[in-house]
Amino acid sequence: MHAVDVRSSKTNWKRWLVWAGWVVSLWPVFVVGMSAHWKLTRNPAYLGMFAQIGWPDSVLTLLASLQLGCIILYIIPPTAVLGAVLLTGYLGGAVAAYTRIGHAYPIVVPFSTSVIAWFGIWLREERLRALLPIRLGLLKK
Repeated sequence: MHAVDVRSSKTNWKRWLVWAGWVVSLWPVFVVGMSAHWKLTRNPAYLGMFAQIGWPDSVLTLLASLQLGCIILYIIPPTAVLGAVLLTGYLGGAVAAYTRIGHAYPIVVPFSTSVIAWFGIWLREERLRALLPIRLGLLKK
């Protein structure tokens, strides 16, 4: 294989990773965006769960604004890592709230959303892949 072919295949692979990362990143944007939408529109089903958690309705707009701010930072490439950090912190609060009231299943949504958000940015951002490499040799043992 020629040097040009190797560079071309590496470039194609990196391009594929970035596109896959954007596709994966759509899921946390959708989940958190829907949550913000339900807060802003005062969705009755959502308000019932929100009341169980013990939060007053008066904070719905603030929480939705925080969610949307995190998502905006997450989808802008230069601020994506900051957005992922803030989003993970926000979703960690949701995990804590569900844990406090003893609801095990809802914990899956914010936790998996955080993991998927980081996986999406890991695919999109070469520097993050260099910082957190997946070492396949560990899986062979």
